[in-house]
Amino acid sequence: MRILEIASEAVPFAKTGGLADVAGALPEALARLGCETTLVVPAYREALAKSLAIEPTDMVFDVPIGTRLLPARILRARLPDARAEVYLVANDHCFDRPTLYGGARDYADNAERFIFFSRAALELACRLGRRFDVIHCHDWQTGLVPAYRRLMFGDHAAVAAARTVMTVHNMAYQGLFWHWDMLLTGLDWKHFNWQEMEFHGQLNLLKTGIVFADAVTTVSPTYAREIQTAPGGCGLEGVLASRGDVLTGIVNGIDTTLWDPAADRHIPRPYSAADVDLGKYAARVALAARLGHPAPDARPLVAFVGRLVAQKGVDLLVEVMGRMAGTGRAHFMILGTGDPAVEEGLARVAAAFPGTVDLVIGFDEGLAHLVQAAADITLVPSVFEPCGLTQLYAFRYGAIPVVRSTGGLIDTVVDATPETIADGTATGFRFDACTAIALERALERALDAHADPEPWRALVRRVMRQDWSWDASGREYLRLFQRILAAPPAVVA
Repeated sequence: MRILEIASEAVPFAKTGGLADVAGALPEALARLGCETTLVVPAYREALAKSLAIEPTDMVFDVPIGTRLLPARILRARLPDARAEVYLVANDHCFDRPTLYGGARDYADNAERFIFFSRAALELACRLGRRFDVIHCHDWQTGLVPAYRRLMFGDHAAVAAARTVMTVHNMAYQGLFWHWDMLLTGLDWKHFNWQEMEFHGQLNLLKTGIVFADAVTTVSPTYAREIQTAPGGCGLEGVLASRGDVLTGIVNGIDTTLWDPAADRHIPRPYSAADVDLGKYAARVALAARLGHPAPDARPLVAFVGRLVAQKGVDLLVEVMGRMAGTGRAHFMILGTGDPAVEEGLARVAAAFPGTVDLVIGFDEGLAHLVQAAADITLVPSVFEPCGLTQLYAFRYGAIPVVRSTGGLIDTVVDATPETIADGTATGFRFDACTAIALERALERALDAHADPEPWRALVRRVMRQDWSWDASGREYLRLFQRILAAPPAVVA
């Protein structure tokens, strides 16, 4: 099976979030399963500045964008031990910029940039000299690809028979643009209607992908159900419900070569489930030294690693720490960056409880690994969470997650109740209400469990032995691809 993966970011080239982890790992997982996979990403300034084996090709072609032609230069990447091919679409006007999408304020021409990228990716596919079976698109930045494949590239042998799959990583980001940007797509105005590309008078690129794709996926089964009703669908719940027969939820995997406590260069002592206590203690010593403490705290270490934004439930965390930090029950560690107002709230709590609350503002990959290795408990109190990777990393490193019951957190964390503890299926602690009181009660349950060493150690070993690798997720995607290839192409209403 030949699969074309198209994404706006992918590890190791460029990253702003979990999309990059998925796009970077899934092609390799599919390649290990015997697929011939090709990944296409933009040639951002960030990607070209890295020490990666990226080389030019002789492919250069013009892409029509409205009344203009923008040149696309194609680069090829060769990664060590990689089986998947990688091509980068270069255009300095579109991608030679300080950030991928514009940072705090989106670039005003993001519609043009990703219309260009989507069309260029298909033009590239037609020049590679092979026929693709599946074209897998990720998020709004590639939402035009299924429409282009159906309406503009249907006669091109390389992609004519290909099925398209649209993966939604987060419904909150839809690619909404001025209606006149429809002119840039080159598609007929008749498609700018409420059933296809229009959304309350705007061009909606995510909706376009959902409508025109042969199949739609998202990153967990529960999130697939949540987005078919309000508020989870963020206005597109009706569109998603109408496609419910081809909507599937597949939990993301994690890269177990990068996130492996038995071989992690970011931690002082490798460990496995068999010697987790020794490994965690060594990590605690190293983390204490990194933070300027003379010795590790004897209290349980409760950690939060992630974006410091409201969606991640950090407001709840601020309130809970304000009440619990003075009790002496736990030591708190927060690592991340995000909303300045949220950062300020955390800073106030950290200043009020020195020695009990540690706060590091910024993104530090090595420190993120060290914190997970040192932590006893990892907090994921998200307001909504399509899948979530933090709890999967926590499992891998033996840090028990405390999570809110939403999206992929429901699908990956089994709440520790008397029944699940007795039958050996418990993997963490969940709470339902999006309130600080609910989070606090769940954390107190976790701390109570931590006080009983033997059952806690058994819980830690159990979660570390789970398989949340991309090999497992890749098998789910492969089964989906096989199903849609066996079915007739979807018909747009």
